[in-house]
Amino acid sequence: MGQESKIQESVTLDGTFSRSPSRSPTKLTLRSSSRYSRYSKSRPRERSGSRSALLPPDEAQRRTVTIRIQPAGESGRKGIHLKRFFKICWLSTSRASRICNILWPVVPTAIAVTYSRTDLHLAIFVLNYLAMIPCANLIGFAGQEFARKLHKVFGVLVETTLGSVVEVVMFMVLVKNNQFQVIQAAILGSVLATQLLCLGACFVVGGIRHTELEFSPVVAEVGSDLLLTAGFGLIIPAAFFTAVKAAGNTDPEIVSEKVLNVSRITSCLLIISYFVYVYFQIRTHESIYDAIFEEEENQELEDELEEKEKLTFTECILALSIAITLVTIIAINLVEHIEFIVRERGVSDSFIGLILVPVVEKFAEHLGAIDEAWDNQMNMALAHVLGATIQTSLFNGPLVVLVGWVINKKMDLNFDLFNIIVLILGILVVGNFLRDSKSNYLEGSLCVIVYVNIAVAAFFYPNPVEQD
Repeated sequence: MGQESKIQESVTLDGTFSRSPSRSPTKLTLRSSSRYSRYSKSRPRERSGSRSALLPPDEAQRRTVTIRIQPAGESGRKGIHLKRFFKICWLSTSRASRICNILWPVVPTAIAVTYSRTDLHLAIFVLNYLAMIPCANLIGFAGQEFARKLHKVFGVLVETTLGSVVEVVMFMVLVKNNQFQVIQAAILGSVLATQLLCLGACFVVGGIRHTELEFSPVVAEVGSDLLLTAGFGLIIPAAFFTAVKAAGNTDPEIVSEKVLNVSRITSCLLIISYFVYVYFQIRTHESIYDAIFEEEENQELEDELEEKEKLTFTECILALSIAITLVTIIAINLVEHIEFIVRERGVSDSFIGLILVPVVEKFAEHLGAIDEAWDNQMNMALAHVLGATIQTSLFNGPLVVLVGWVINKKMDLNFDLFNIIVLILGILVVGNFLRDSKSNYLEGSLCVIVYVNIAVAAFFYPNPVEQD
């Protein structure tokens, strides 16, 4: 009524654009939001190239979407709708993730027992350990929803970063409580759990459903090179300590001080390497990764006629805020009772650091990668597995050293010989399996067996004798 009409764009099923009067210049009308969606499994494309061949009939209805949000992450809603929010979070991404959500009642139970029965150390540790699983799963799911709203390659990096929030929180709580040996084991344990247990499980699950798994040599080669660089950087302080100590002509306190300085400088260099890697992915070689991921998604074989609902941008922020707050509380409670488990129950620091802590902190990421391998999206699975490993070794681990430096904690990278050997052998095993850009359930089984062998050795590894 007297107002100047504005233009609204729409995409029709045949891929053409149309313009129509509208009062909202900030909205796009899109008929298909299934592009790039990992939820929907697309049917084989018709050779005619018709875009409508990929869409179910009910997708012809127009949906209001927001500018700058990728179609794969468009929810068609705004703000917060509590009923839908809880429903979507409960359904999560896969059946395995929904199983994790069954453990949500453990979360309030763990918090209540922690503050009401402080004498039940073992029960508090077990409950908080289990409570970490659904919280980590929510971080992984909300991070995945958030990442889909961003550009493809940048979204993968953001999803990997958010998946490491649990790990960063755990590391910070451990360093504050002077649990240096547990942190050192947890840094390497996180790398081993991701590249042996998770990658092995991906190969097994994917190999059972598909005879042979193929992935891009670009993703595998860059990941393997960075893993070797990270492994080399992480063992330098320990190699320096061993060499200087063997010489026997330097005071032990001076040696420790020099190792600390080497660790801090090495941490700075590793973090620089991580940022170079990020720049490589999202700036100079973005098109390579984008083409790889999109090509893989176009090769999916099945199509779900009903697209699953998605969280809005605001709901993603809300879910992440709730989950990160709960993870922080639970991590503090968990770490405070590690000393009891070590002293009273005889569990070694190496087993807690190498096995228990990494498994729970990486649980959500592992489930996501395994789900992608089941759908034969091996490039996506490999990107998440190698991305998480690289982030731990090049960023999260070195970050703990620098944070310790800031708060005057003598946290270094002087790993013991057992951890160093296990790390190098693990990197070599995975690099060898990735070399031909193909895999199967046999290689996956071998990776899992190697990890179980390491877990057994870590369980029987003796704690250092405390000196008065």
